[in-house]
Amino acid sequence: MKRTLGTCYYPEHWRQTQWPDDARRMADLGLTWVRIGEFAWGLLEPSFGDYRWDWLDRAVDVLTDAGLSVVLGTPSATPPRWMLDRHPDMLAHDIEGRPRGFGSRRHYCFSHDGYRDDAARMAGQMAERYGDRIAAWQIDNEYGCHDTTVSYSPAARDAFRIWLKDRYGTVRNLNDAWGNIFWSMHYDSFDQIGLPNLTVTEPNPAHALAFRRFSSDQVIRWNAAQADAIRAHSDAPVSHNYMGRVTDFDHFETGRQMEIATWDSYPLGFLLDRVPGGDTAAFLRQGDPDFQAFHHDLYRSVGTGRWWIMEQQPGPVNWAPWNPAPLPGMVRLWSWEAFAHGAEAVCWFRWRQFPQAQEQQHAGLLRPDSSEAPGFAEAAQVARELADAPDVVPAQAPVALIFDYVSQWAWEVQPQGVGFDHFTLCFEMYRALRSLGLSVDILPPDTASLDGYALTLVPGLLAIGDPLRAAIDAAEGLVVTGPRTDLKTPELAIPVPMGPDLPGLAAMSTMEETFPPFAERHLWNGGKVTLWLEHLETSAQVVEATTDGVPVLIRSGKRLHLAGWPDLSAARRILRDLAHEAGLDVRDLPDGLRIRDTGNERFVFNYAAEPRSFDDHDLAPAGVLRLTRPS
Repeated sequence: MKRTLGTCYYPEHWRQTQWPDDARRMADLGLTWVRIGEFAWGLLEPSFGDYRWDWLDRAVDVLTDAGLSVVLGTPSATPPRWMLDRHPDMLAHDIEGRPRGFGSRRHYCFSHDGYRDDAARMAGQMAERYGDRIAAWQIDNEYGCHDTTVSYSPAARDAFRIWLKDRYGTVRNLNDAWGNIFWSMHYDSFDQIGLPNLTVTEPNPAHALAFRRFSSDQVIRWNAAQADAIRAHSDAPVSHNYMGRVTDFDHFETGRQMEIATWDSYPLGFLLDRVPGGDTAAFLRQGDPDFQAFHHDLYRSVGTGRWWIMEQQPGPVNWAPWNPAPLPGMVRLWSWEAFAHGAEAVCWFRWRQFPQAQEQQHAGLLRPDSSEAPGFAEAAQVARELADAPDVVPAQAPVALIFDYVSQWAWEVQPQGVGFDHFTLCFEMYRALRSLGLSVDILPPDTASLDGYALTLVPGLLAIGDPLRAAIDAAEGLVVTGPRTDLKTPELAIPVPMGPDLPGLAAMSTMEETFPPFAERHLWNGGKVTLWLEHLETSAQVVEATTDGVPVLIRSGKRLHLAGWPDLSAARRILRDLAHEAGLDVRDLPDGLRIRDTGNERFVFNYAAEPRSFDDHDLAPAGVLRLTRPS
C-alpha cells in the first residue's frame, strides 16, 4: 500500500479567499489528506436546527478540486454553548462531584443520552450531505483527553445502575460477586448503588472496577451511535484519533467498530508529561526512543492492521510543562518511523499556527503569517523521499506482547504498591525488547492464536481468558507470563485454589509483596526485582531467583513465568537469553538507536543527539537508515 501524507486544516479560521492558495500549497508540498471540521459545530449549527453548510460546502470543493482527499471530523468534542441550554445536565462531573464547565472542549458526559443523540444526529446530517464527496471520517476527537472518560455525574450514576442490572441480573448476584458482606456493604436494590467516589476510605475494589468497565462501555456505546449514523449515508472508512497513554477505555473495542485506527503523536510533549522512566535530558528535542513506537504497534492492533498518524508534531506544542523545538531532522524521522511500523498516512498538526485562543503557541507547518515554519521543509523532504522510495512491506513481528486495558484499570483500582501500573510494566518490557533490536506486535487480551511468534510476553494480565489460554496452550514459541498475571478473578477477587493458573506451568503464589525503590531485591545473575514479588510454590525449574532464594523466573518446557518486576538490566538479560534460544537476531543497541524490520527491509533510527554507528553505517542525530533486511 502506498504511504501518504496530510495535514489538519481549519478553513473556518481563515478567509475564504485564502483557501485556494492553501490548497495549492498543500498539493504542491506533496500532501494527499486534509482533515477538517472536527471542532466546527458552532458554525455548522449556530442554533438548534439552523444548519449553515455553505462555508463547508465551499471548503470541501476547494480542497477536492486541488486533488486533496478530505477527512471530515464530526464536531461532538466541542458542543456549542446553546447545547448546554438544551441539555443543562450534559456536563461530566469530576471525582469530587463538581460539574466541568464550558469554555474549553470535551465538556460532555458520555452517559448523557440526549447529547449522544444530538451528536449522532449531527454525524448523520454531515454524512448525508458529504458522504459521497469525502474520503474518510473521524468521529469526535481524542476520547479521554483531559481526563474526560470517567464521569461522576447524575447521568453516569443512573446509567451505571442500569448497566449493573444488565451485568449481574440480581442484587444478590452483585453482592456475592463483590464480596459486599465485608464492612456491611450489601445492597437491597440497584437504586441504592452510588458511584465509587467520596467514600471515607477506599471503595470496594470490585465496585470501582465495575465502574471503570461501565465507563469504557459508555465510550463504546457513544462511538457506535455516530458510526452507525455515518454508515447509513456513507461508505467511506471511519476512524477515531486516539492519544498517547490514554488507557481509561478499551481501544480494542472501539477499534472493532471502525475501519481505521489513528492516533495523535506528540513526541516532545509526551516525553515531558507522560513517558514512564524517560530520559528527559538525553531526548529533550527528540522524544523517547520507544514511546511513539509502542503506540504505533498498539494502534496497528487496534485498527486490525490499518492505522494512521492523524496528528504529528511539526514543532513546539503548547500543552506540556515545557515545549522545546524538535532537533533538526526529527520531524522527518518520526514520519519514517511511523511508516516503518505500517502507517498508511502521516498527517501533521497543523497546517497553519492560529494566533488566538488556547493553542496559539502550537506550531504548524506554516507560521501565523503563512511563512514556512521549520517543519515545512522536513515535510517536503519526506514527500520527495516517499515519491522515490519503494513501498513499505508489512510483516508479522517475531515477538508478541499482550496489552489489556481492563488490567490497567484493575491495577489503578488496587495497585498494592505505589507505581504498579500495567501500562508501565508493558512499556518497560517493550523498551527492553526494542533495545535488543527486536520488532514487536502488540496484541489484545482475547487473542486466539500465537502462530508465528517465536516469543510472547503476557505481563500483568488480570485474568487469562479462554481464547488466550487456548492460544498459549497451542503456541509453538516461548511464552512468558507475569508478573501479577492471573492472580485475580475478573471481579478482582483472589481465586481458590489460588493462582496463577498458567497453561503448561504448575505454580501457586502463596504471598505477594511490594516494596519501595530503596528495597529492591538483587538477582542471582545480575539486575534487580523492583516493586513486586510473588512467593511461588512450584515443581517447575527455577531459572532465576533473588539472592535470598525466592524464585523469580520458573520454567516448564516452553512456558515460563516471571514472578517479579525486573529492572531494565534484568529484563534485557532475561529477554536476550530467551530471544537467542528462539533463534532471533538480537542486537545490543547503543542508547538512542532503534530498529524496525518490515517484510523486506530494516529501518534504523537514531534518536540520540550524537552520531551513532550501525554495522558499517554512520547515522547523524535524527538519522534514518533503510537497509535490505537480513535473510
